[in-house]
Amino acid sequence: VAVALAVAAIPEGLPAVVTTCLALGTKRMARLNAIVRSLPSVETLGCTTVICSDKTGTLTTNMMSVSKVCVVRSVHQRPITDEYSISGTTFAPDGFIYDASENQLEFPPQSPCLLHIAMCSALCNESTLQYNPDKKSYEKIGESTEVALRVLVEKVGLPGFDSMPSALNMLTKHERASYCNHYWENQFRKISVLDFSRDRKMMSVLCSRKQQEIMFSKGAPESVMARCTHILCNDDGSSVPLTMDIRNELEARFQSFAGKDTLRCLALALKRMPEGQQSLSYADEANLTFIGLVGMLDPPRDEVHSAIHSCMSAGIRVIVVTGDNKSTAESLCRQIGAFEHLDDFTGYSYTASEFEGLPPLERANALRRMVLFSRVEPSHKKMLVEALQSHNEVVAMTGDGVNDAPALKKADIGIAMGSGTAVAKSASDMVLADDNFATIVAAVAEGRAIYNNTKQFIRYMISSNIGEVVCIFVAAVLGMPDTLVPVQLLWVNLVTDGLPATAIGFNKPDGNIMAVKPRKVNEAVVSGWLFFRYLVIGAYVGLATIAGFVWWFVYSEDGPRLPYSELINFDSCSTRQTSYPCSIFEDRHPSTVSMTVLVVVEMFNALNNLSENQSLLVIHPWSNLWLVGSIILTMLLHVAVLYTEPLSALFSVSPLTLAEWKVVLYLSFPVILIDEVLKFFSRRPRAWSFPLRLWRREMLPKEARDN
Repeated sequence: VAVALAVAAIPEGLPAVVTTCLALGTKRMARLNAIVRSLPSVETLGCTTVICSDKTGTLTTNMMSVSKVCVVRSVHQRPITDEYSISGTTFAPDGFIYDASENQLEFPPQSPCLLHIAMCSALCNESTLQYNPDKKSYEKIGESTEVALRVLVEKVGLPGFDSMPSALNMLTKHERASYCNHYWENQFRKISVLDFSRDRKMMSVLCSRKQQEIMFSKGAPESVMARCTHILCNDDGSSVPLTMDIRNELEARFQSFAGKDTLRCLALALKRMPEGQQSLSYADEANLTFIGLVGMLDPPRDEVHSAIHSCMSAGIRVIVVTGDNKSTAESLCRQIGAFEHLDDFTGYSYTASEFEGLPPLERANALRRMVLFSRVEPSHKKMLVEALQSHNEVVAMTGDGVNDAPALKKADIGIAMGSGTAVAKSASDMVLADDNFATIVAAVAEGRAIYNNTKQFIRYMISSNIGEVVCIFVAAVLGMPDTLVPVQLLWVNLVTDGLPATAIGFNKPDGNIMAVKPRKVNEAVVSGWLFFRYLVIGAYVGLATIAGFVWWFVYSEDGPRLPYSELINFDSCSTRQTSYPCSIFEDRHPSTVSMTVLVVVEMFNALNNLSENQSLLVIHPWSNLWLVGSIILTMLLHVAVLYTEPLSALFSVSPLTLAEWKVVLYLSFPVILIDEVLKFFSRRPRAWSFPLRLWRREMLPKEARDN
């Protein structure tokens, strides 16, 4: 009995069931496009308090397309600038260019600025646009911003061909993908390239054509425009000095593109170089001639708005981290709901340089309120993670580049993009196959559900084991015969710790799982109140088992109907004169009733664990068909033990009558009612703690209460 009791008391199946539950969770996450690389990170997801998400490709579709172009028309007449809009929102080179009056341009290359924009976009570019016949769509190789420029080149067309649009339509889709780009690449010979760097925020390429060297540059508008001294006029193709008035006008157009229209902006420029120059230096990127401003549309994903709302209701803060211009990023955050109910973004939106310039106290306040972090470099990501962690936040950080690896490694949950580099993926805890922010939110919900399920089967197994211990211990204290023989105790332990416990891992998430705040990292798996619930349920399980045993001896029509005093003094039966044979205490029926009560009450207890706090009236048993199936299978096995002759002899049991089955159900079912009452109190903890909290607040000084 001592050995059997030890086996019953120790939940030896717990490690296997926990691992199985985590593995099942990762399988479900993989279906949601979240590939988990580390099992413990599944549990950490449920603690996440801050998600630092990249903007491009995660919050947006990354299907960039140039939608607006701004050029300087003439310095001698108003308006100074010309604005063109471009149709088409995919990588397909199909679309038209319209002027400010919404008239379609029949021959865009006749416009000097559009012609030079096409040249610069084709030559100052490292990407490739190609047609995939299997998917019947155009695909990119390289950065989306550069591919968008490639598509713009195709939409502008080539000079000197009056029948250009119709001629291009006669090409195959494979040839059409980069026909105009190849034309410019054949016209010019690339000599040298100054690659993009984060401090310059621009790139340049030196090209040669007909004994003439030209440098084309593209980059962030503030960086390129600061290096420009001249502008290209769209009316006559002349180059004139860039005055302060024109600079202010271009700056206003840039702010309109970035803020009002949510466009990612690039400025394009050129410079005639000395004949015979064969290399470039950073010093050459000065005295440039401004060609035009290009605005690219990168629409937010449809599902992001609701995902942001889910995070807010779940107590998770979302910080948008981007290298983009502050105005563009703020406009996008407004669209996706990150700035909801905010009219003034002061204190919520910072560039990396602004944040670094804050004194320590203001920086700490900024971290508590920050929603947007713009003009960010990879090193700033790691700095942000460390700063948030110093404020006891559990941080999830996204990234896709090689330089993002330190931040991903430092974060509590590093999330790499499926389209990212191998280095970023190896440094991460989770990979998003679809690069979608909504997948992160779904993974957090799944992580919370997995943790809840883990708590549920821990609760189930421990309360069941407590019941078995109580059954043996109380019977011994009361002086009754053994309610269960060792082999019966081992059988109950086998059937309860096996199938039902594993099936609890398939519980569906509670309906309000994303409506509660994240749990603390150091929060105990078993809290004081939860342990009290374990004890109450465990005590009832044990007492119900003993009650079944006592019922057969004292009240059953098929039993001896002994007085209770005779039952607790059974060991002195042989030394006393009794009206019944002492062999009655060796009858199989009472221990059979006890064992059946223990099995059935634990099956009902398994149903209690469909949810920690939600009633069975809300989450019905059939919400987890695996659990229902495991309970049915367990009961079939138990019935087989009772009514199959070799097994009944092996387990020292006998068949039960209908009256005995009724008593088993009467004693077992109340465990559901007891747990429903406990769940009711668990759902309303504030109702009990509110008066105390109110009293404590009122005791504070007024200044402290206001703070």
